[in-house]
Amino acid sequence: MLNKYARAFFTRVLTPFAALLIRLGVSPDAVTLIGTGGVVAGALVFYPQGEFFWGTVVITLFVFSDLVDGNMARQLGRSSRWGAFLDSTLDRVADSAIFGGLALWYAGRGDDTLLCAVAIFCLASGQVVSYTKARGESIGLPVNVNGLVERAERLVISLVACGFSGLHKFGVPHIDVLLPIALWIVAVGSLITLIQRVVTVRREAAEADAATAADGGEGA
Repeated sequence: MLNKYARAFFTRVLTPFAALLIRLGVSPDAVTLIGTGGVVAGALVFYPQGEFFWGTVVITLFVFSDLVDGNMARQLGRSSRWGAFLDSTLDRVADSAIFGGLALWYAGRGDDTLLCAVAIFCLASGQVVSYTKARGESIGLPVNVNGLVERAERLVISLVACGFSGLHKFGVPHIDVLLPIALWIVAVGSLITLIQRVVTVRREAAEADAATAADGGEGA
């Protein structure tokens, strides 16, 4: 849902920066790797310590690499299957680090087993939501559905909540309640999105099988 509008806006904003990196001889793959490394470091160093504000600042600085590398590839005319594969794979690594860092906090000093479980569910469901689309497309189905909470929504909701919750350490009262609320929203939204995709794949598979059977009958 957010992808359509946010990507177009930030692509325009980041195009000059992408052009600068190209002039400096930086490759799109290098940007992908550095960006993922920054997100993983920000999530796994800061979040388990409860440093949600600074962790979110670091993650946000690096998360835009996901748009910069694609922009660079288009400017260079080098869009490739390898680049798409690397980008998609490392997106999963970055997402896992974010929710893994939150799970570590709640399993440790955050001392909340239920929210630890919710964070783990967010991590797992995000991976499965991505897998359902990839697997459906791999068997020739379009998986033509815009889910309620896809990757962009998961990141925005989680990072905004983490950043604001981190202001609790600067004396802002009761703001830390935003993070648990956000995790529940992402968890429920991801479950709904997963169901949407499974139902869509089932329908598309049935239609494809029926079409194949009809073609076979006509051929006979």
